[in-house]
Amino acid sequence: MTDLTQPPRFTIKGRHVLVAFVLFFGLIAAVNVVFVTLAYRTFSGQVAKNPYEAGLLYGRTLAERAAQGELGWSATIAAVGDRSVELVITDSVGKGVNGLTLDATLKRPATEVGARELSFTARGEGRYVADADLSGAWDAIVVATGPNGERFAAERRLVAP
Repeated sequence: MTDLTQPPRFTIKGRHVLVAFVLFFGLIAAVNVVFVTLAYRTFSGQVAKNPYEAGLLYGRTLAERAAQGELGWSATIAAVGDRSVELVITDSVGKGVNGLTLDATLKRPATEVGARELSFTARGEGRYVADADLSGAWDAIVVATGPNGERFAAERRLVAP
């Protein structure tokens, strides 16, 4: 039988709890410092595989956007039910722009699976219509080229029942 009148050999005191607390969080901090250091040393600073070429392309993109802004065109892309897409392109005074060559794609917002090309038919007064099965959410990306080589790009999210 044990004698309850003798004091235990070891008792946990406040300083023991303090030391355990400091050691535990010190270990956590040390591991975090190691991970941050390794991540920092291995990061090349490049987000793109070819940053110089990406920078040149971005400069070209900015120039195209500036030229598009000077055109003064605007576009409306809408789903008509769940069977077709309507595109209306107007100039700076609201008149429909006709005679455009359209390159259009429908893509799912979260994946590249199911992407498809759209074939628009001109309906006059800047209105173009394409047949498409539109169940769910789609991103419509349209690049219009005018008869004089002017380019206009528009992108809209379409949601059909």
